[in-house]
Amino acid sequence: MDTQSCRIVLTGGPGGGKTTAADLYRREIGDDVVVVPEAATLLFSGGFPRAPGELARQAAQRAIFHVQRGLEDVQSAQYPGRILLCDRGTIDGAAYWGGSEGDFFQTLGTTLEQELARYDAVIFFETAAVGRMSIEGGNPVRNESLDEAIALDARLRALWSRHPRFSLVPHNRSFFKKITFGLALIESIVAQLAPGTRS
Repeated sequence: MDTQSCRIVLTGGPGGGKTTAADLYRREIGDDVVVVPEAATLLFSGGFPRAPGELARQAAQRAIFHVQRGLEDVQSAQYPGRILLCDRGTIDGAAYWGGSEGDFFQTLGTTLEQELARYDAVIFFETAAVGRMSIEGGNPVRNESLDEAIALDARLRALWSRHPRFSLVPHNRSFFKKITFGLALIESIVAQLAPGTRS
């Protein structure tokens, strides 16, 4: 990992508010923050097929993994010393894979520990689905039901909670209160990891 860049991953089940939080924080802080976009949304909105079946799902997750890793590495090289807010991370694919966690990492020639080490901190935005609230949020490539979103949220949390600097933004019926809490948490973690950053 590029030691000059502070990488913070924002993750969680579908409809958690992570993309909104990343965008708001970047707009508030400005040039000190670079948002690494979600690879899955880029691929699916760009025409990559989202087909049913295990083989198709796993092919998509392999592509997402490599694009996510590439996006992070390009941004890290292009903006050394800046904070990288990653909208999802390379581990997320293990929750969507369908097979065993170990099979995902073995297929991609890595381990959970290696991928966790790419990130300085993890902020987990719990899906609104746990409160039986809509997760549509204007993302046209999202197709999970509420129950699927809850299951994905649990699998993602089980993986990412193994990071030594894991923080949770719990569901709140007030999206404003949830995002406010999430932004304060991002600000606190950035202050710890990159104390020279403007706030």
